[in-house]
Amino acid sequence: ITGFFAPGRTPESIIERLNREAVRILAKTEVKEKLSGSGVEVASGTPKEFDTIIRSDIAKWSKVINDAGIRAD
Repeated sequence: ITGFFAPGRTPESIIERLNREAVRILAKTEVKEKLSGSGVEVASGTPKEFDTIIRSDIAKWSKVINDAGIRAD
């Protein structure tokens, strides 16, 4: 998963505008074709949906890391 991030205190209006523009650009045929040619599947959604995905991935991979006893050196 790849996405756009902004500092935590970014105003909601700015987040909404950035998302609107990213969705608009990603919907362009030439952008989809270029990304698809690189093996990227284009999908877009709301900032709230992206937040849910990221939080879910953090929980999933944290469990994998903890269960495997992986430690940073």
